[in-house]
Amino acid sequence: MLEYPEDLKYLDSHEYVRLDGEIATIGISAYALDQLGDIVFLELPEIGDSLQKGENFGSIESVKAVENLYPPVSGTVVECNQAMVDSPELIAEDPYGEGWLIKVRVDNLNELDDALSVEEYRVQVEGD
Repeated sequence: MLEYPEDLKYLDSHEYVRLDGEIATIGISAYALDQLGDIVFLELPEIGDSLQKGENFGSIESVKAVENLYPPVSGTVVECNQAMVDSPELIAEDPYGEGWLIKVRVDNLNELDDALSVEEYRVQVEGD
């Protein structure tokens, strides 16, 4: 059974966001990692890059596929998880903890209004 932490918001493209004040920690859900299989490459933006909600900010590559990553909010990248870039296979071991991807200073918190709750996301990926 895959985990979906209650304190997160989710996108239908399988990214998650954890909000701490105006800093959003963004990663990829356990469901997406399960579907992708073994992760072999991760491309992330640079610190200081400006992200726009819905616009590709990087990619994650597995032995099966390459998927684009999308931010759930617009803002400025304040931190990138270099450990995951260096060892992308580790993301699946702790996707909601050490496996986060980027941290963003959020421009507009209202952009999270259309993100999915844990219940909505669970129904989307697992059905009823």
